[in-house]
Amino acid sequence: MDSSIILFFDLFGTMIFAITGAVKGIRNRLDLLGVLFFAVTVGCGGGMLRDALIGSTPVAAFNDYRYFLVCIIAGIACFILSPVAIGRWAIIIYSDAIGLGVFTALGVAKAAGMGVSVVGQIMSGMFTAVGGGIIRDVFSKEIPMVFTSDFYATASVLGALMYVLLHNFTALDANALLFSTAVFTTLLRIVGYRYHFKLPVARMHGEEKRR
Repeated sequence: MDSSIILFFDLFGTMIFAITGAVKGIRNRLDLLGVLFFAVTVGCGGGMLRDALIGSTPVAAFNDYRYFLVCIIAGIACFILSPVAIGRWAIIIYSDAIGLGVFTALGVAKAAGMGVSVVGQIMSGMFTAVGGGIIRDVFSKEIPMVFTSDFYATASVLGALMYVLLHNFTALDANALLFSTAVFTTLLRIVGYRYHFKLPVARMHGEEKRR
């Protein structure tokens, strides 16, 4: 796979998650430094986790200043535009869905390029996609969206599985695999959000009586 394509997807996904981090920081009434901290850690967190897990070290964000630069620019832009753009929750939801799709595709592809097993590829896609969101929600003192939201991590796992199947049983080239996986995962997350798809939750003893 062309390294320039991987770099583009990685920087794009980093920018998207940096935006969600910055928006979350603004909604939590943080100052400029806090917003930029959220942008950098959320933007780079998933990719750093991915690289550490598959042995691609030093992690990409430590070898290329552009990752941090993209996060800083995204954070400053969100901070400046906050009076007109941050009041809507949809900004986080849809931006996060795009980031989820892009990082799922990239995580699987990068793991496959490192010779990781199929299970490892799927896990790499999921951890890449949800890592930044978990950091964002933990910093915000919330239960991470990945554990509670409509089809979040599930969308990532299904997207990663689709990549693996297409990679092994079709003749699609690397670029088509990345694009189709990113779009599929993004749409699955958005549909899950809009129609409230949920995995079953265990009931506790006596819960039915309390209702």
